[in-house]
Amino acid sequence: MIHFPEIQADIQPVYTKNDVELSVLREDLLHPEISGNKYRKLKYNLYAFQDGNFDSLLTFGGAYSNHIYAVAAAGKAFGIKTTGIIRGGELYSKIDENPTLSFARDCGMEFKFISREQYRLKDSSAFLTELKTEFPSAYILPEGGTNALAVKGCEEILGAHTTGFDYICCAMGTGGTISGVINSAAGHQTVLGFPGLKNGGFLEDEIKKYIHRTNYKLITAFHFGGFGKINSELIDFINNFKQNFGLTLDPVYTAKMAKGIDVLIENNYFTKNSKILMIHTGGIQGIAGMNQILKQKNKKLIK
Repeated sequence: MIHFPEIQADIQPVYTKNDVELSVLREDLLHPEISGNKYRKLKYNLYAFQDGNFDSLLTFGGAYSNHIYAVAAAGKAFGIKTTGIIRGGELYSKIDENPTLSFARDCGMEFKFISREQYRLKDSSAFLTELKTEFPSAYILPEGGTNALAVKGCEEILGAHTTGFDYICCAMGTGGTISGVINSAAGHQTVLGFPGLKNGGFLEDEIKKYIHRTNYKLITAFHFGGFGKINSELIDFINNFKQNFGLTLDPVYTAKMAKGIDVLIENNYFTKNSKILMIHTGGIQGIAGMNQILKQKNKKLIK
């Protein structure tokens, strides 16, 4: 029996600066492996899996995907067969070297490795038809887990415990998490989205598939070069944030958001005496993989 307990994440004050208060919603602590927004996104999808005539979960992701990690962990926790369609055929021989993929394999996930060219076609009708022929009874989750049921789960991130804040800040990958947050934000709250992707403005169209409100704005200047990109400035920020506030930020999403919020506060972007709530969406597992890459390049590591 699949069951996701109703959980309200704790709120942790971080700092006060320029007459503005910053706090963090610790969604990252919801579950040790199915953490943050992945817990929310998977909840109603797994209930739909349970209610349907499916024999497995199938989804998509890259070498260090938080989504692949979480789906594999959920499969192990609930006794569900899982399959990951993985971007990059060369990764087939490198599973043992990859902390995300080796974890997923150890959870029982099976892999189908495809080229990057094939992966770009993953949403096409021809590719999906072929996939459904190969896996006829699989419940297919999109890359990142975003669909209407995922947005429904993410609407449960906010609640009575978060109404005292003026701004809600959310990192963005596929737009599902922020869509749920926008839908459930209180009337007086403004939601700020921080895409981790270069040219993340395209996410406006993705968000509009799931919302009918205008209480949000995308802050696109803090992608640090694009998805999965990082530099010494951001590494220093991550390490200092942990040392100063006891909070670990993931380098792909939440660190870029936190740095953006800090810059906006320094530049008096927020109304005086505002209270800001930053949602920590998890993704800490990705640090090990990022440090592998940084070590190969003789760069400073994330502590």
